[in-house]
Amino acid sequence: QVQLVESGGGLVQAGGSLRLSCAASGSIFSINFMAWYRQVPGKERELVARISRDGITNYADSVKGRFTISRDNAKNTVYLQMNSLKPEDTAVYYCNADIVKLIRRIDNHWGQGTQVTVSS
Repeated sequence: QVQLVESGGGLVQAGGSLRLSCAASGSIFSINFMAWYRQVPGKERELVARISRDGITNYADSVKGRFTISRDNAKNTVYLQMNSLKPEDTAVYYCNADIVKLIRRIDNHWGQGTQVTVSS
C-alpha cells in the first residue's frame, strides 16, 4: 500500500507565499517523477510543476518565476514553494508520483488534495 499525503495548503492574501509538501509512504523502492497538479471546479486538472528523480524540472507558463518545485529523495517528499500568489492560483492542489514498488511494479498515485485559496 502506497500513500501520498499533502500538507501546507490554506488561505493567503494575494502576493503572499505558501509551501506545499507531499510525503509518500508505504512499500516504495524508488520514485520516478513527482508532480503537482491543480484543479478548480468545472475545469480539468492541470499540471503545475514536475520534477524528475534527477531534479530536472518543468513548469506551467502561468507559474514560471513564482513557483519552485523540489524534492528530497531520502524522505520521499516533494515540495512546492509558491510565491507572489494570485487569486487565479486558487485551486485544490494534488500531488502525483510514479512509484516503483518493492515488487518492482510501477504505479501512478495521487494524493487527496489540499486547498489553496488566495484572496484579493
